[in-house]
Amino acid sequence: MEMATFLVSAVLVEGRSPREVAKAYGVSKTWVYELLSRYRVDGTTGLSPRSRRPKHSPTKTGPAYEDEIVSIRKALADDGYDAGAETIRVHLRRAHPRARVPSTSTIWRILKARGFVVAEPHKRPKSSYVRFVAALPNECWQADITHVRLAKGREVEILNIIDDHSRVCVASVVRGRFRSIDVVSAFHEAAAKWGYPSSFLSDNGAVFTAEARNGVCVMESELVALGIAFKHSRPYHPQTCGKVERFHQTMKRHLVARRPAGSMAVLQGRLDAFVEYYNTVRPHRSLSRRTPLAAFKARAKAGPRLDGFKVPPACRVRQDRVHSGKVTLRYRSRLYHVAVGRAHETRRVILFVADRDVRIVGIGGELIRQFRLDPERIYQPLEA
Repeated sequence: MEMATFLVSAVLVEGRSPREVAKAYGVSKTWVYELLSRYRVDGTTGLSPRSRRPKHSPTKTGPAYEDEIVSIRKALADDGYDAGAETIRVHLRRAHPRARVPSTSTIWRILKARGFVVAEPHKRPKSSYVRFVAALPNECWQADITHVRLAKGREVEILNIIDDHSRVCVASVVRGRFRSIDVVSAFHEAAAKWGYPSSFLSDNGAVFTAEARNGVCVMESELVALGIAFKHSRPYHPQTCGKVERFHQTMKRHLVARRPAGSMAVLQGRLDAFVEYYNTVRPHRSLSRRTPLAAFKARAKAGPRLDGFKVPPACRVRQDRVHSGKVTLRYRSRLYHVAVGRAHETRRVILFVADRDVRIVGIGGELIRQFRLDPERIYQPLEA
């Protein structure tokens, strides 16, 4: 939807022609005209993605064929014969020599829909994977920390941050051990050069999130204050941050080809040189052999889209998940139950507590409830 908004704004706000916008962003001019038509009728809601499912499917396999396929499947299985899709298709062709019978893949889909076939995870075809790529530069940054060893065997950490759309490496920083404040500093240094992103994606490392500790770390509160959405992969699923994980491999292959660095300063110099080469010289396969920097400059940049606010220094920040329409809050060693409504059930929220003044916001920064704690009541109901 963000890409659609940029296209419509380029025409209506900047006064550019639809043909010029379509050529500049590498999209069809027909799509630009369609977006403009939707916007004039439904406003911004008309720019949301719509289903591409056809209303009619003239070539869809008829119910008679489906029933016959199921019948052959049952008969073969009951007799102990192979009852796979290819075998069923042979029997169909024998029964209907002059007809156009369904393909093997169609028969397999019919059997799966009827519950006869259950796909095994280790046999999942690669074509079934949905590959996500951000539509615009700075729409999403991926971050992760990896480890390398210096010449004398000392292990150090490297923080890599990658732009999801262009694969530009916006930061590659080495530290003996990263703290949350080090991550925040590296993030701001990268943003000063490349601009702030719309969202930030990482794994569940303690320097990125304090969800496992039922709280919010410095990085999370900083992103909320800046109006940047932050997201985390589920535990033990590195594929979510696959682009930065793949960058780790490319970087380490470069480092292994040389003698181990004797110090962190030397290693940082090698990283800076590698990042410069990676961003400006090395053609990237997923970018049609363009360099990441060329891809980054080719389109307009996204930015923070949420309403940020300054977190007061004296404010206590914690994270919770709504259960039975409530969250819990401890004040002066006493546990209180705070109502937020069942409409937010299972939702992750952030609580900003400044003495008795409490502000509850969603994980993206939107305000859910703001109130003053009543110490005399264990249960803090919603206002009437």
